[in-house]
Amino acid sequence: MTKDGNLKDKVPERCIICLKVLTNEFPKPPKSKEHFNKAHQEYANKGLDYIKSPWPRSVDLTLDLNQQYQNVIGWGGAFTDSAALNILALSPPAQDLLLASYFSSSGLEYNLGRVNIGGCDFSWRTYTYVDTEGDVELATFELQPEDLEYKIPIIHRALAMTPVSLKLFASPWTAPPWMKTNNDYAGRGQLLPEMYQPWANYFVKFLNSYTALNLTFWGLTAQNEPNDGNIPGFTFSCMGWTAAQQKQWVAENLGPTLEAEGYGDLILMILDDQRYNLPHWAEEVLNDTSASQYVDGIAVHWYGDQYSSPNRLTQTHELFPEYFILGTEACDGDGPLEQEVVLGSWERLESYAHDIIVDMNHWVTGWVDWNLALDMTGGPNWAGNNVDAPILVNQETDEFYKNPMFYAMGHFSKFVKESAVRVGITEDSTVPSTLSFTAFLNTDGTKVIVVLNRSDEEEMVTVRVSDRGTMALTIGPRSLHTALFT
Repeated sequence: MTKDGNLKDKVPERCIICLKVLTNEFPKPPKSKEHFNKAHQEYANKGLDYIKSPWPRSVDLTLDLNQQYQNVIGWGGAFTDSAALNILALSPPAQDLLLASYFSSSGLEYNLGRVNIGGCDFSWRTYTYVDTEGDVELATFELQPEDLEYKIPIIHRALAMTPVSLKLFASPWTAPPWMKTNNDYAGRGQLLPEMYQPWANYFVKFLNSYTALNLTFWGLTAQNEPNDGNIPGFTFSCMGWTAAQQKQWVAENLGPTLEAEGYGDLILMILDDQRYNLPHWAEEVLNDTSASQYVDGIAVHWYGDQYSSPNRLTQTHELFPEYFILGTEACDGDGPLEQEVVLGSWERLESYAHDIIVDMNHWVTGWVDWNLALDMTGGPNWAGNNVDAPILVNQETDEFYKNPMFYAMGHFSKFVKESAVRVGITEDSTVPSTLSFTAFLNTDGTKVIVVLNRSDEEEMVTVRVSDRGTMALTIGPRSLHTALFT
């Protein structure tokens, strides 16, 4: 809506417009049962009915609380340079409203935040912290304005709002060009072997610099999308690694250096790339104890998921059950034939929700979105690699727009809490429905079921709940539902 209350013609009705003068309450679930439904993307207090037997012609699900799988780490988004720039382009009241939408108790209550180490594609320029050629001692290492004036202030404000512990993890896109085989920020280039130790020291410099500004990290990924830097002509910030190279560097440089410098408890994730690299990447690194002793988890991105079976995730978990798998990046509008920004796209909500459900049903422990906020073109991005985001900022009108993707994230982050455990939920039918679903048990005893219907048909759903009977749900066409109950 505009300030006079009229819906703007250019903004679809499925895109919620937030103004600096409006409140942004995203209510906590009441103690009674809760149903979250598509209409207006608002939480509605709607009791869940228990019936004695399944409805005729219904989709019958059974919830099995005794069948337990992985624990949830959490949900979040990325504090990129571009995200921080866009948030700060708003007036202070609108900035607070946007940040509260993600991090406050009236918002999505994100508990994970990703931070780029140096420049990434969602920066407005190329840079690292040591662009002085040949400075292997890192004497000129220095945080940049993107950190000091943009990301760090925004992160501090998010931390001040959150009712939960916000776990920050950092990811590098590229080493300084002079450390690489191609002497460039982008394109096909790998870290020079003689720079393995200086690059490990660079991580410590980064961590120390943020610690000095009262920001500490929960974790690191060893490299963002290590395959990118092995592709000739790759267009944005990258650095190439093979699994064998990453194994060697973690074992001989990064792991020992972090431990020696007091960061041995930091969570270290390998891969941070597409799941089609699994299980090979994990096998190469984690079967070597000299590397695996420093590793805690495996980070995966969603790009290409439609071409890669999620069974790769399950296979990886079965091979290495002591290492968690975490989804660390996702966005829509990235494909060569896709429109970068589509305001109000319900289809993009569906793609988010479906991918999350599939991932969680295959041992993934959480899901981190890409940019927290972008401008109306899906940028800025120095390489022109613009994409969509759950929140888009219109600097000219001092407004930001919540896409349906924002609410897809809320179906999970608002109700499925850190340390929740995924539990069994099965469909009792010889002919499976088109529904996607997953279920969790929170540490406070509440149960959560998320159901996505991507079809144009309404579905009547019953859920058998032990000791409670059978719960009835009406799942409308093209809708996403979360049921929370005791």
